[in-house]
Amino acid sequence: MRETSAVRRQRILAVVFARGAVKVSDLAAELGVSIVTVRRDVEQLARAGKLRRGHGVARSLAPTEPEAQTITNTDGAVVLVVPERHTYLYEAVHGARTALDEAGVRVALHIAPQVPAAERPIVERALAGDVRGLLIAPRWRTADLEEADYGWLAGLRVPAVIMERRPRPGSALHAVDSVCSDHWYGIHLAVDHLVSLGHRRIVLAARDDSPTARALRTAFAEIAAAHPAIDGWTIVLSSPNASPDPVDGPLPPLAEILAKHQATGAILHGDVDALMLVQQLADSGVRVPQDCSVVAYDDVVAALGSTPLTAIAPPKAEVGQVAAELLLRRLDGKVGRPQRLQLLPELKVRASTDRLTD
Repeated sequence: MRETSAVRRQRILAVVFARGAVKVSDLAAELGVSIVTVRRDVEQLARAGKLRRGHGVARSLAPTEPEAQTITNTDGAVVLVVPERHTYLYEAVHGARTALDEAGVRVALHIAPQVPAAERPIVERALAGDVRGLLIAPRWRTADLEEADYGWLAGLRVPAVIMERRPRPGSALHAVDSVCSDHWYGIHLAVDHLVSLGHRRIVLAARDDSPTARALRTAFAEIAAAHPAIDGWTIVLSSPNASPDPVDGPLPPLAEILAKHQATGAILHGDVDALMLVQQLADSGVRVPQDCSVVAYDDVVAALGSTPLTAIAPPKAEVGQVAAELLLRRLDGKVGRPQRLQLLPELKVRASTDRLTD
């Protein structure tokens, strides 16, 4: 099922908001749609006063320093590295850029492609110049790829802050500054909300290809297994492309999985999969929230569905802002011991959850 135009346009805004300016051709490649479709979306967003349209380029309305868009001249800059096609982290980019711009520090933004270990050569090339520090959110699709990066990241010649990632306790990166969302608490909020509405059988449909996904799965298993009010729970893959390993055969529809487990509550990571589930349930005659309550995890586009989704909203922009502020204090010598900071997500209740009725 293809995402709606409203969801796609919100993703375009998030990317443009984070980067300042993006080629229409790059947007089309990242979103997996035609250039004509993106050009039409950009024109619509420009008419609505949400961005500026140039020749083959979409630009943010927010004022930006020209050098903040330059990734070749990094003299004295803070290098910022995030994965491509990652709308969630683009909000963290904006938070970091805002804090660094206010401090008069130039940003060198690098987008890492979707290939294993893409970040290391990018960082090594950037550090060949006069770089002050590094903010980085590695993709880390598997735990093995994560472990492989610990050594070189811990040995960088400049101060670094790991964003929205929590290195394994006791690892080489344990004592490197990091700022991330407390995803255990986010899952706790989601489960507690569903249980408070009378739901006792809950399914988590989650990705399995990022540190956040792995954290959500671990947290849900721990919380659900220990919760005295939960009668049954299970974890399934949210979509065939949500795992680093190939999926053998088609996945059963989530509506069928919910029926099999007699689940009346579902937590979806992330928003697009949750929006698609609501439509899938409707096609199967299952009403949301009357028959099944749905909570999305991410809250990037959860509010845009025909049924606005209750969502867990990690502090995405705040993670970037706090990470940048921590790096600035580190550069100024105002921080002593390494800092491992966690920021709490919040629950945003909308129309997709309701009290269970007999």
